[in-house]
Amino acid sequence: MSRSHEPIFWGLFGAGGMVAALILPIFIVITGLLYPLGIIPAELLAYDRIFAFASSWWGALILLVVICFPLWLSLHRLYHCLHDFKIHAGVRTQTVFYGIAYTATIASIVLVLVL
Repeated sequence: MSRSHEPIFWGLFGAGGMVAALILPIFIVITGLLYPLGIIPAELLAYDRIFAFASSWWGALILLVVICFPLWLSLHRLYHCLHDFKIHAGVRTQTVFYGIAYTATIASIVLVLVL
């Protein structure tokens, strides 16, 4: 019996699902409802404050989690959705999907470290 690499991708998929279910709705409520309705003052979401947050190590870590894990979730879900549509994608398709997620993750890490 050969070893499978699926547990790694299922772990990233699960982490992305948790982030998408627990953290992204908070961001959507803050930036999509509370800020436009004036409940949150404009000074709290000013560019300088957001840049200072993103420049700190914990802010960069939060941004990476919010960007990368849902990306793995969506590409893993798209790959398995092909099976539901009776498109039996092979190793090349899996490599392309996970390669996109991997490349975007590395690009996000590099961009966060540079900024």
